Amino acid sequence: MWSAVIVFAGGGAGAIMRELFMLQLGRYSSAFPFDIFAANIVASFLLGLVFGLHRARLATGTLMLLVATGACGGMSTFSSFIYGAYSEMTTPGGFGISLLYIAASVVIGFGATLLGLRVADRRRPA
Repeated sequence: MWSAVIVFAGGGAGAIMRELFMLQLGRYSSAFPFDIFAANIVASFLLGLVFGLHRARLATGTLMLLVATGACGGMSTFSSFIYGAYSEMTTPGGFGISLLYIAASVVIGFGATLLGLRVADRRRPA
C-alpha cells in the first residue's frame, strides 16, 4: 500500500510539472509541440539519472518509485506525445513538422536518458 502512495505522490508532482511546461512553453508551440517535447526530454533525463543512481546504490527503491514510476510517468505521457504528433500532422503543411517531432523526440529522448545515466555514473564511488 505504501508503494502506491509514493507512486501517487510522484505522479501528481510529475503531472503538475507537465502542466507547468504546457503553460510556460505552450506559447512557443505554434509550429512544433515544444511543450510536450520538453516535458518528455526532461522526464527521459530524470529517468536515466535516477535509474543510474539506483544502479550505483545511491538511490533507494523508494526514490525509484517516487521519481521513475511516479514523477516521470506523470510528466511524460505517450498519449500527449501522440496527440502532439497527430495535431501537427493534421494541420496544413504540418506533416514534415510532425515527422521531425517524432524523430527528435525518440532520438533526443534516448540521448537524454543516456546523459542521465552518465551523470549518475560520475556520482558512483570509485
